[in-house]
Amino acid sequence: MNQNTGKTVLILGANSDVAKQCIKQYVGKGFSVIAASRDIASLERFVTDNQIHPSKITILYFDAVDFASHQKFYVDLPIKPHIVVYAAGFLVDNEKALRDFKGTQQMIQVNYIGAVSILNIISMDESNKNLERIIGLSSLSGVRGRKSNFVYGSTKAAFTQYLAGLRQELASRKVIVNALVIGYIRTKINEGLQLNESLIMKPDYVAKHIVNAGNSFTIVPNFKWKMIYMILKILPESLVAKLP
Repeated sequence: MNQNTGKTVLILGANSDVAKQCIKQYVGKGFSVIAASRDIASLERFVTDNQIHPSKITILYFDAVDFASHQKFYVDLPIKPHIVVYAAGFLVDNEKALRDFKGTQQMIQVNYIGAVSILNIISMDESNKNLERIIGLSSLSGVRGRKSNFVYGSTKAAFTQYLAGLRQELASRKVIVNALVIGYIRTKINEGLQLNESLIMKPDYVAKHIVNAGNSFTIVPNFKWKMIYMILKILPESLVAKLP
């Protein structure tokens, strides 16, 4: 049976596969959800297909790279959130990113600058007594620079460091900041990539770790990915250079 928490979750980049699963799970736990994305139509279809009651979800337009619109977006929210999830993300192949700066720029803007822009606004609003948690979706790609994906990885590394500092900044207000450091997920962002099937996680599995986030800063879903994360952290540079 659903428990009516009376709390609101703001999901930024709500059209991703993981974010949509978060919507279902948060609603299932009794939260109200503000789902924000550029693709309003897709979210509306998702809500209809999953029979989510209109009273439990509000769909709003949000563009991570339209930085000038972020202040108004936040001010106009129907209710200030208790939990914020930044799930917006963009990925292009490393070789393409190296040869075409447009792809690199888009990754930097969506994965880092857009996140910093809107989360600064949200976190610095001390009048919002509701705020209790901010969760950012980062990546194992940002743990160490590897030649196969270091451009994308650098945007996630920067985001993780931002979240780490934000956690310290907000500690005195008892606001928890979490970084979900995620490996391969079976989502549309990874379509066409050659990935190890035994390591691919399902979106609902990752969403479960987001919705049930605890007090730890770094959350790495899946035991295999935890091991990979720890190995990457301590691996000598000479060995990292031999990784794909």
